[in-house]
Amino acid sequence: MIYKNFETNKIDFNLNKSILFYGKNDGLKNETIKNLIKSEYVKNYYDEKDILENTNIFLDKILNRSLFESSEIIIIKRATDKIFNLIKEIISKNIDDLIIIINADNLEKKSKLRSFFEKSKKEVCVAFYPDNDQTLMKIASSFLKQRNISVSQSNINLLVSKSRGDRESLLNELDKIESYTKNGNKLSLEKITKLSNLFEDYDISDLIDNCLAKNKNKTIKILNENNFGVEDSVTIIKIFLFKSKKILNLINNYENNNNIDLTISSAKPPIFWKDKEIVKQQIYKWKSNDIKQLIYKLSEIELFVKKNNQSGLNIITDFILDQSTEKISNFV
Repeated sequence: MIYKNFETNKIDFNLNKSILFYGKNDGLKNETIKNLIKSEYVKNYYDEKDILENTNIFLDKILNRSLFESSEIIIIKRATDKIFNLIKEIISKNIDDLIIIINADNLEKKSKLRSFFEKSKKEVCVAFYPDNDQTLMKIASSFLKQRNISVSQSNINLLVSKSRGDRESLLNELDKIESYTKNGNKLSLEKITKLSNLFEDYDISDLIDNCLAKNKNKTIKILNENNFGVEDSVTIIKIFLFKSKKILNLINNYENNNNIDLTISSAKPPIFWKDKEIVKQQIYKWKSNDIKQLIYKLSEIELFVKKNNQSGLNIITDFILDQSTEKISNFV
């Protein structure tokens, strides 16, 4: 069953137990999910990759729910056709008080997941295409007007262009502006540009740092909370390569002197105080040979992504999740 994104108020959880949201507009998808979910539901978020790695545990958890448990909504993020058979199996069980919301990126017409939901009479399929500039202009103007923040039209145009058609990205930028102006600071084109660049670099840097430190839960949280787009794929890889090479040098020094504090204090360029602990974690978690293999693999991925840009984000996301997982050997 196909609904337009402005028809989601028609969704009835008593009738529609499974919903597929797909498309590039993560902001509108997340906003719609938030509006749909009522307080009486228990909400559990899953990443497709984790489900597929632990399918039996996942199935056992949802198939053996107690009759006394609260109604549950499962939100599956970064879904692809890889999960199609599992979703069909769950739907066939007709589990009471269980709602499944599948959040996917772009799905082509030949997608099994999309085709199944579109043709179903009970399951709902909704496409979320990027917002147009006119819609984003209205959102930005309304946000700024309500908070009495003065921003020139040319600067609003800049914010809209940086949002890449996603309202969530735009609202992130507007939130930064609101925080900056609370102390009476004045905005300029240069300041808006710097605010945006600092925000983007921080998110990616934080993501890679936690991946290299094998902090899988934090890595997943950063991926879930941020709206990385296809255009960010190469930037993520470049920052990953840069940090991996830096860690390789530190690991080589540590393997020579066997003194972690000396390794950190003698690093060039110096390591900022707030980054010292996570850098120590990274050094402890990796061997030099494993980091060398990681750098080699990242270089291969970079070449592939540049030729296959549309699939780049999924490839690097899967790779990051894999590398953030503790294992005996990183490459076999």
